[in-house]
This record gives sequence, structure tokens and C-alpha cells, in this order.
Amino acid sequence: MHVIDSHTAGEPTRVILDGFPDLGSGPLSERAERLATRFYDDYRAVVLEPRGQVAMVGALLVPPVDPSCVTGVIYFDVGAVLGMCGHGTIGLAVTLYHMGRIGTGLHRIETPAGVVTVDVQDESTVTVTNIESRRVAAGLAVDVPGFGTITGDIAYGGNWFFLVDPAPLPVMPDNIRALTDLAVATRTTLNARKIGGENGEPVDHIIFYGPAADEAAHSRNFVLCPDDAYDRSPCGTGSSARLACLAASGQLAEGQEILQESIIGSTYRLSYMAGKHGGVIPSITGQAYVMSVAELMFHAKDPFRNGIVVSSPR
Repeated sequence: MHVIDSHTAGEPTRVILDGFPDLGSGPLSERAERLATRFYDDYRAVVLEPRGQVAMVGALLVPPVDPSCVTGVIYFDVGAVLGMCGHGTIGLAVTLYHMGRIGTGLHRIETPAGVVTVDVQDESTVTVTNIESRRVAAGLAVDVPGFGTITGDIAYGGNWFFLVDPAPLPVMPDNIRALTDLAVATRTTLNARKIGGENGEPVDHIIFYGPAADEAAHSRNFVLCPDDAYDRSPCGTGSSARLACLAASGQLAEGQEILQESIIGSTYRLSYMAGKHGGVIPSITGQAYVMSVAELMFHAKDPFRNGIVVSSPR
């Protein structure tokens, strides 16, 4: 299996070029469902240790349905197959540029959540125009056992988010373990109570907000991903959900740009345009860097061929 690894604002992406089992044809949403159900061990083996690393997101290249797109892609981490991935799309665009498959300028990429556009500005800088994002609930108070009442918004940015501002704990690197525990407990409570999207979609990401270290930045965030790892980047789909919330609350004007800081201090530039269905069309600008070009081996006798699994999330 041939892959190219990159990181976007510190968050790793592994693009799978070839060697993965064929998912067949049809809409990407259907192929993503096949990946999640029929190829569970296969996709997890790509990102689990010892072959992968904590927080790694895989990006499986597939033929697009829309012929105007340069590629289709299905994203996943150890915990879930994802509808969209903002940092992964920036990393994918930089990878395709590195390969010579695209140049600078605008390109369309098909994801299970819909078609997104990338504007490749140079070898490392990309702006992603995401699918329309929306807030579906505001000021929702949830009693989290062991932690008390946590209040936040539910929004969609290609994945489902519960956004808490301000966070009940300081959003600082020293608190990553405590923030992780709180976020896991919050998501568990939300899903146990079936609090999520309009059609019962479960929340898969939690975001906590606090003051930024950089005075030029709007805020600093801590993002819990489905695999229970924290996002090293400011999270592209999470930033999309954030823009939807700020717009709905009248706290950010259309076209106004802000700087979003991650828990490790990396940043995205964010803005939005009004969407056709009452939401927002987010714009996310960040930088990614190719780190390695590799061939992954899966030896039949390797006891950790499918990765190191201490406990199954199923």
C-alpha cells in the first residue's frame, strides 16, 4: 500500500494512493458506509500503532462520481469513518500538489458530505471552501455525571459537534488530559441521551473554547475527535461549525476574518459567506507539509498486522 504522510497545523494525514480493497461504485456516502462496516479492520490497520500514530487521519482516494472533481476521498480515524475532514483536505491538496496531480488555483474534491473546493495558493497554503454548515441547537445544558452541567451548541460542519464556550476548564496545554476526560464524558452523555442532529445523528466531536495565547487570534480551542485523541490543528470541520454558531448568534459578520488558535498554538484563518439554506459556507485557510512517502507492508504472520488494539471501541 502506497501512502504519503503530511501534517496540517500539526495534525497528521495519511493519503492512501493505492493498495486498499476496492469499495465498489456508487455515491461516496454509500462507499463510506461500506468502508465502515465491511473493511473495519483494514482501515484501522492503516492508522493504528505501530504502523500509524495517535491522532492520525487516513484519506482514502476513490474515483469521484462528479466528473468535475479531481478526486474523491473518504476520511477516517481509529474511531470512525468521517463525513468530511478540514485538515485532511488541506493535507490532501498539498499532497496532490506535491505529486504534480494539481497546480495552484481552484480544484473540486468530492467527499461523503459533499463537494468541497480547494484553492491551492502555494506548495503548503490551501483555502478550503467547505459544505454549508449550520447550528441546530443553542445553549443546550447537559448534566454530565462527575462534572456537572455543561452548556453548549450543537452544529454541523461536515461532522457533528457540541461546542462549549467558555470551557469549564482553562483551555491550556497543561490541561489536555483533563479536557480529554471531560470531553469524553460529555460526548458519552449526549449520545446516551440521544442528543445530536435533527435526524438523530450522534455527536462525534466536542470542542471547548477559551482565550487565545496570541492576541491576534479570536480564541483557542480544544477538539476531541472520535478516536478520543485531541486535534492538534484548530479542526476544519469544527471551525466550520464554529462559524455557523457565531453567524447565528450575530457575533461574526459575513466576510469578516478571524484567526482560530488550536491547543498547541497552530492557527487557521476563518470566514464565511451566507449559505442558500440558512447556514454558512465556511472558508478555512491553513498550511500543510508533506513529511514522508512510504510503502506500507501487511505481513500475514505479523501479530500486529491489524494494529495494536488494547480495547475495542465496538
